[in-house]
Amino acid sequence: MKLSRRLSWFLLVFGVWSWVIWVTFVKNLVKDGSGLAFDDGHPTAYFWVHLTLAVVSFVWGTVIGGIGLRGLRALRRTA
Repeated sequence: MKLSRRLSWFLLVFGVWSWVIWVTFVKNLVKDGSGLAFDDGHPTAYFWVHLTLAVVSFVWGTVIGGIGLRGLRALRRTA
């Protein structure tokens, strides 16, 4: 299957965007002072659920961005 240049760039940008957004979210989650993420210094279920969501998003962002990068490299080889 051959991806278009536009779709390849979209996938690559989506992967990078996913990393930027979720890294920022995890930083804010660790610094949380509202009591949602930590209770007496111990992680809560809220923390673990959202950390799991972030890790899954890191994996998917990497996979999707990798597909976009491979699409761009394939287009460059055929040009």
